[in-house]
Amino acid sequence: MTNLDRPIGVFDSGFGGLTVLRSLVEQLPNEDFIYLGDTARAPYGPRAIAEVRQFALEGLDYLVDQGVKALVIACNSASSAVLRDARERYDVPITEVVLPAASRAVAATRNGHVGVVATQSTVNSRSYDDAFAIAPHITLTAQACPRFVEFVEAGITGGDELLSVAEEYLEPIKKARADTLILGCTHYPLLSGVIGYVLGNGVTLVSSAEACAQSTYAQLTQAGLLRHQPREATRTFLTTGDARDFQGIGRRLLGGFVTNATTVNIEKENADVQEDHL
Repeated sequence: MTNLDRPIGVFDSGFGGLTVLRSLVEQLPNEDFIYLGDTARAPYGPRAIAEVRQFALEGLDYLVDQGVKALVIACNSASSAVLRDARERYDVPITEVVLPAASRAVAATRNGHVGVVATQSTVNSRSYDDAFAIAPHITLTAQACPRFVEFVEAGITGGDELLSVAEEYLEPIKKARADTLILGCTHYPLLSGVIGYVLGNGVTLVSSAEACAQSTYAQLTQAGLLRHQPREATRTFLTTGDARDFQGIGRRLLGGFVTNATTVNIEKENADVQEDHL
């Protein structure tokens, strides 16, 4: 198998990265993908940065061992914790979700006030503050929205309770007069309806999923690793948790996009594929 023919590895703490994978499939329809969600240890958001780093490197190591030609860190918490280490550790192109989203927000804002909603881990890491260091004219307001993940994974995208939570979370963004908001967790694009409703039409929503997919396209093109010819591509879904639960939640979030999930063990002591296939 040549490097061109190898799949692309996509890592996430759980299910939110499926929004990144969907954008990747839309923009790179001829590529094969292996998606790994560390659902057994999710969510990463409340965990310490050092713990997120350990878990993410285990997942990325596993994907590299599968012979991928590129890595996509489809998780804001993991990107914040591990990106620098990953680029030193692996000899393949690596894309992530933080810097591409920040770059798009810089281009989109009209008044220089940008908001980002993310997990607590991502906010604590100040990775978006670092990403905006190249644009000192931007005023950034970061807000942790931990309950958003709960709503998404329960399949709830509307209703009074979610609206009330969204209004509370987004009040600092409104007070800061942000005209652009980064959805800094890959679960959050699935709540763009309620977020857009609360903030109004004057605020541009930037999806880290779409920005990451565009960055991946660019990196593969520059490395000469992009498949150009139409073909029937494959998607492989791996999870560290229960395969049936993963497939069920994946289908609830993205319909028939998720199929044939398999449970794997990525911990260094005994990394193997378990007998839990669908």
